[in-house]
Amino acid sequence: MITVIIAGGSGTRLWPISLPEYPKHLLKINGHKLTLLQQTYQRAKRLSTQIYVVSEVGHIKYVKEQLPELNGNNFISEPARRGTANCIIATLIKIRDQINKDEPIAILSADHYIRDIDGFEQTFKIASKMSNQYKQIALIGIEPLYPATGFGYIKKDKLLTHDNSVYSVHSFKEKPDFKTAKKYLETGKYLWNCGYFVASFNTFIKQMKLCAKPLYENYKILETSEEKFNQNYMNLENQTIDYGLIEKVKNLIVVPASFDWLDLGSYSDLHKVVDSDQKGNHFKGKNIESFEVENCFIQNYEDKPLIAIGLNNIVIVNTPKGILVTRKDLSQKVGELSKKFYNK
Repeated sequence: MITVIIAGGSGTRLWPISLPEYPKHLLKINGHKLTLLQQTYQRAKRLSTQIYVVSEVGHIKYVKEQLPELNGNNFISEPARRGTANCIIATLIKIRDQINKDEPIAILSADHYIRDIDGFEQTFKIASKMSNQYKQIALIGIEPLYPATGFGYIKKDKLLTHDNSVYSVHSFKEKPDFKTAKKYLETGKYLWNCGYFVASFNTFIKQMKLCAKPLYENYKILETSEEKFNQNYMNLENQTIDYGLIEKVKNLIVVPASFDWLDLGSYSDLHKVVDSDQKGNHFKGKNIESFEVENCFIQNYEDKPLIAIGLNNIVIVNTPKGILVTRKDLSQKVGELSKKFYNK
């Protein structure tokens, strides 16, 4: 198996500890000695020895610093952020002469939080085997815990192997509304799409050619002009792999994950993995005083005092770059609002 780690992202959903110039996959979470990117790399090493990391040009310096043991030729610099679909296309072009084009490629995100490394390895090895056997794109699905509206959903169809619980995919749905997500959850037939894919170079290209002509055209444009690669890439429109390809592919398979998974897409998610006291409070930093505070996430990265009184379900983060105060259940709005500081 070949592994590709996508180390991208706008760095705005966990603003202000994560920033566009230094997004969350470069950070250490919950006192871990490794950053999210370094943890992903350690998991990737369990899958293969042929590992590539792709990151946009503004972050590639930090990515290389965090992964000093990886060969310089295994880093791929994306000229600009143009969505996961174009990022994957660019990566396939850059590595195609270094790989066996029929060997499965695992596409991983650098900013996910996973503890069960053995389960992760087992799931991906099954996905690799099944993708190779069926010559199809294999998805990894997460058993849904609640009616999330921020994830895509994979509807399971026929059971392909009783031993491995691998299914064909009936349909793929991107980010439903709450009412629809609740129905999905009640049926027991749906899995969250966590954005992991396994397929060979040839399978990816075949499916783009059959089902996603615009993406295949992007591939041809970038493939045929190495001299103008950066310029042509900058002219592409943003496109996610989910909308651009996965929703259009007629034959997909899905492997239910046998590992824990969190996207860390909000402070509500982050609060689930950091240390908290008996009242459900997470405190980090100096000069924090509190009274009658419950279920709160409070971090202070400056020396000035921070006092919290009579709060419940609140996030407070104070850094030299900014101050965030939000209800925890609305923390998914942080990315949307923080972008306004960078779009002025």
